[in-house]
Amino acid sequence: MYIVVIAWIYVALMMSVAEANHPGGTVLGAIVTFVLYGVGPVALVVYLMRTPARRRAIKAREAAERASVEPDAGREAAADAVPPVRKEP
Repeated sequence: MYIVVIAWIYVALMMSVAEANHPGGTVLGAIVTFVLYGVGPVALVVYLMRTPARRRAIKAREAAERASVEPDAGREAAADAVPPVRKEP
């Protein structure tokens, strides 16, 4: 996945350089070209491609939180560890 991202950024960078070096081109046009053709689409694609990994990480974190909760949580209170002492009649 990252090789495609690197290649696309390279192509967008070369388009920007061509825009800046063209006799009718400007540096501002080169910056806009790089942002709109390079950084913007790549950021969107990387964000969308990382969605499954983010979901797995959220599920793993929730599972770890559930595992760390005491097994008796939400149920009846535990009995006293030491029973009360009674006097015999």
